[in-house]
Amino acid sequence: MADEVTVPLLPCASIDDTLAFYEALGFHTTYRQRRPNPYVVVQWEDLCLHFFELAGFDPEQSYGSCLVVTPDIEGMHRAFAAGLRAAYGRVPVSGRPRMTRPRARRNADGVTGFSIVDPGGNWVRVVHRGGASSAPPVGRLARALADAVVQADSRGDLRQAVRILDGALARPGAADDPVVHVEALVYRAELALGLDDPATAAELLDRAGRVVLTADEARRVASARENAAALAATLG
Repeated sequence: MADEVTVPLLPCASIDDTLAFYEALGFHTTYRQRRPNPYVVVQWEDLCLHFFELAGFDPEQSYGSCLVVTPDIEGMHRAFAAGLRAAYGRVPVSGRPRMTRPRARRNADGVTGFSIVDPGGNWVRVVHRGGASSAPPVGRLARALADAVVQADSRGDLRQAVRILDGALARPGAADDPVVHVEALVYRAELALGLDDPATAAELLDRAGRVVLTADEARRVASARENAAALAATLG
C-alpha cells in the first residue's frame, strides 16, 4: 500500500494556549472540540498536528515530541519567525514557547535542523530533507560550538551548552579563527538570553561586533550577524 500518513497526537495543558501559539506561527484550525475531551487540529501547508488537553498536565514534565522533515527548512523557519514577530514582537528564545534557528546538527550527521518548543512543552523538531551534511567541525572551538548546539537546541540543556562554550572560549587560541569566534560568541549570547541573563548577552554581542574580519570572513558570518542583530533588538 502507499500514501500512508502518520499524524502525531501531542498533550497540552490548554488547547486554547496551544492554538494561540500555532496560529501565531501561521497554522490554521481544521478541527476543534470541547466534548467529550478538549481536542484541536492545526495545519500549515501539508504539516498537520493534533493536540489533546490533559487535566493536571505539567508542560515542564512533557516528553511530547515529533519530527518534521521538510525540503525547505529556511523557508519554513522564515515563515514561522515572521509570524512570531508579528504576534510577540520578537522570536522567543527562552522559556515556553520558543524557537531555535536552523543550524547544522552534529548529532544528525551535520544535517540542518531547528526546534520549536510549544506552550505544552512539546518539541517539534524540524529537519532538512535531502539537505547535504555539513563538513565535520575543525578546531577545538568549532567542535565545542557543535557540541553546545546539540546540548541546547536538541536536548534543551542550556546550562551544559554554556559550560562547554565558556570553557572553549577561555582557552588560548579561541580567537584564531575569526569566523568561528564570532559564531561562538553570538550563540553564547543567545544562550545567555535563554537563561534570562541580558547583561551577559549584551557583553558577548559587543565582543562579537569588535572581532576584525576580512571581506570574505564577513560574508561567511552573515547568518551569525543576522542572529546578533535579532538578539540585540530583543535586548532593546
